Amino acid sequence: MRHWPVLNLRLTTPRLELRLPSLDDLDELADRALEGVHDPDLMPFGVPWTDAPADELPGNVVRYQLGLMARWQPGNWCCNFVVVHEGRVIGTQDLTARSFPVTREVHTGSWLGRAHQGQGLGTEMRAAVLHLAFEGLAARTAVSSAFLDNPASLAVSRKLGYRPDGMEVHQVRGRRAVQQRLRLDRSAFIAPVPVKIHGLEPCLPHFGLSDSAPSSPGPA
Repeated sequence: MRHWPVLNLRLTTPRLELRLPSLDDLDELADRALEGVHDPDLMPFGVPWTDAPADELPGNVVRYQLGLMARWQPGNWCCNFVVVHEGRVIGTQDLTARSFPVTREVHTGSWLGRAHQGQGLGTEMRAAVLHLAFEGLAARTAVSSAFLDNPASLAVSRKLGYRPDGMEVHQVRGRRAVQQRLRLDRSAFIAPVPVKIHGLEPCLPHFGLSDSAPSSPGPA
């Protein structure tokens, strides 16, 4: 698409393709949400969106994802990739930043359908967006977070080189929930899988960057 080239941006790894969602992709993503994302007795999200009734959840998923694309601005963007494995949408992995040309910092968030967890795909899809951030966009740091009762997410962060960055206390489902903040420096990241970036250059102005490949920002 000439006027919105971000729709042509793709990341590929040995098992996955990450791309901005089409309407058909969003239908599949809503199906994965209905099939289940986590143990119902736990809540890994600060906003408990999976608690929505089954007749409301699919529409909520679609509207939320469309809203992220509609609100995209060069100074405040969220690259909301769907994750495709063996031809099926299995979850979503986002990469978010504000004032990126100045901060050179990104945030990641994700979820996978329960049937696709425990296979290393969560690590692979986060590695893909970190490669985009550090190698494609010349980010300096990446941040993430997870509640202490979400060991799978924390394990992915450890595998990829994140370090603890303090704690926050939240209220989730009316209960106290402690969240671990995590930070990853560019120099500490080594992708555990090969990642290829397709179609980035025309997208750079939409990330707040010039229309030529960004150079390394140098030491922080």
